[in-house]
Amino acid sequence: MEKNTLSLRNLGRSFGPTRAVDGVSIDIAAGEFVGVIGRSGAGKSTLLRLINRLIDPTDGSVHFGDREITSLNGRALRQWRRECAMIFQQFNLIERLDVLTNVLVGRISSHGFASSMAMHFSDAERALAIRALDRLDLAPQALQRAGTLSGGQQQRVAIARALLQEPRILLADEPIASLDPGNAMRVMEALRTINTEDGITVIVNLHTLDTARAYCDRIIAMRCGVVMFDGSARNLTDDVVRDIYGGAGLAEFNESITSTSIRSAVPA
Repeated sequence: MEKNTLSLRNLGRSFGPTRAVDGVSIDIAAGEFVGVIGRSGAGKSTLLRLINRLIDPTDGSVHFGDREITSLNGRALRQWRRECAMIFQQFNLIERLDVLTNVLVGRISSHGFASSMAMHFSDAERALAIRALDRLDLAPQALQRAGTLSGGQQQRVAIARALLQEPRILLADEPIASLDPGNAMRVMEALRTINTEDGITVIVNLHTLDTARAYCDRIIAMRCGVVMFDGSARNLTDDVVRDIYGGAGLAEFNESITSTSIRSAVPA
């Protein structure tokens, strides 16, 4: 197995009688940009949480290179969560703190307990945070309270915070679900830039099919916890989507952002 390949083997998670993820087996190579699509309840969020070990599988395993992630605990598990950063739909910023401090929170897992509680950061870490904000066009807002930013700006702060973990994999769970098309475009462009410039593997859950086609090299479509399609964006045609999800599939995928809006936001 390649050193930085993420491998899921017969991965499953049950919640009572419900199989949220059911027998998923996929390999994701280093540097891929993967979009995971599906209706609400398809298992997308559960899949990302299994990869990050925010929840444990009922069965199956996750491997990264020669490491079995599902068997990690303690310090080794904390190290994995640094390497596999997570971005959420809700931003999860500390709104009363300034933007720079929110970004520096991404370094806490690298500190001891006392230093973390006091939120003591080095000049080098502060410089790293400023560079991350500058990449996301947010350096002028560094000393502004996070709660005063727009939703799109807050999501980009969350991306900058994740970058300070120096991850190998970036997981994004519905990062644009609550954003207007313009801000959705900026967030997706930021993720694509990080993927291409840094070589970081990006796995992003999306509701909108057009967004996945526009930004993702590879698309995984899920239904009822099962992978129904795994291939290139160009091979996920409207006919394939209808075969998987039925006649209403396209309409449901575009319920958050219309096809016209997202296409106007995505540069040609």
